[in-house]
Amino acid sequence: MLKIVKDAFKVKEIRNKIFFTFLILFAFRIGASVTVPGVDAKKLVELSSNSLFTMLNTVSGSSMENFSLFAMGVSPYITASIVIQLLQMDIVPKFVEWSKQGEVGRKKLNQATRYLTLALAFIQSFGITAGFNRYVSLGFVKNANVYSYISIGLILTAGTMLLTWMGEQITEKGIGNGVSMIIFAGIISRLPKGIQQIYSTYFVRINSADLWKSILFIVLLIIAILLIVTVVTYVQQAERKIPIQYTKRVAGAPQSSYLPLKVNAAGVIPVIFASSLISTPSAILQLFSNSHGEEGWYKILSQVFNYSTLLGGTIYTVLIVAFTFFYAFVQVNPEKVAENLQKQGSYIPSVRPGKGTEDFISSLLIRLSTVGSIFLGLVAVLPIIAQKLWDLPQSIGLGGTSLLIVIGVALETVKQLEGLMMKRQYTGFINK
Repeated sequence: MLKIVKDAFKVKEIRNKIFFTFLILFAFRIGASVTVPGVDAKKLVELSSNSLFTMLNTVSGSSMENFSLFAMGVSPYITASIVIQLLQMDIVPKFVEWSKQGEVGRKKLNQATRYLTLALAFIQSFGITAGFNRYVSLGFVKNANVYSYISIGLILTAGTMLLTWMGEQITEKGIGNGVSMIIFAGIISRLPKGIQQIYSTYFVRINSADLWKSILFIVLLIIAILLIVTVVTYVQQAERKIPIQYTKRVAGAPQSSYLPLKVNAAGVIPVIFASSLISTPSAILQLFSNSHGEEGWYKILSQVFNYSTLLGGTIYTVLIVAFTFFYAFVQVNPEKVAENLQKQGSYIPSVRPGKGTEDFISSLLIRLSTVGSIFLGLVAVLPIIAQKLWDLPQSIGLGGTSLLIVIGVALETVKQLEGLMMKRQYTGFINK
């Protein structure tokens, strides 16, 4: 991995892409430290045990903690993307039609996603501002009224739209998936503070009797992190190679090859989707905290959309599993794969071309995604269970989710760099 990154910096075109990505991420970190006018962000420390606050603060790189311009992060955009993708499944005929129009249709769907992001960002930011202000003693909004909430909501919405645009710029002109890179940068930026919190909790102002307990905990934590990193990397890289035979012989072409199908074809996208789908309704619920906070339906929904409760954690896990299957079939479309194989004059041994190949790939994808979804669910949920059982810091509960995102994005980015290097080698060979 380090060799690939080192070699990438030697190529001017790729080096420019990397520097452009760093520039955008640097701008993101500056915006994450600019507090929205009209609030006292220091009072938000009282919400450190709130699960919604912790989740939003983690994926936004402490932007929520500062209540900055980018406090909402890209969560509304991710939720909007999920909704638009679901509506393409024969629910909205117009969206289905656009999905089949190639580049033109993709631009229309992206535009629809932006409009939905705009609406969700405002509703979510308004709800969070009003709801969190209720939970903070004396409030953190200096002049708490509807006009203040609307103005703060508009600023946060503008921040989300700007961050979404920055992510698109990274995707087009930089390295990696822009939205994933922004979440990756946000999580990485919290590492120094996380280490400081662990140090202050387990080493500062403790007696000698508890010192060995703290040391043992840190050692076990490091072992757990290394184990998770190793297992996640192994599973993310694991793939099933399906042998392929060619009916037409082309000069210089191999007689056989293979089709690689990853054990976890969806990557870390299901974890990001599930986190956003849990946080968005929870944020909207904050709108009704003042008027309906003591009512039964509000308390039930608060449990449902709280990953730290038994019910909420179960739903969070189910969402990860469901999105793993859904996104795996989005990434690897069995119908298109079977069609392409048939056009190329190739086939899978002992499998009929066409419909038979499609059914075979679908069946195999379901079995692989079962393993991948269970793996993702366990890695995301086990730290939450550990945090509840042993009363560990709230940030450790989201440690599994954070590690999944960081490792997944890092692997995908290195793979893209590898692809760009290989493409350049082929281009140079052709030019010669």
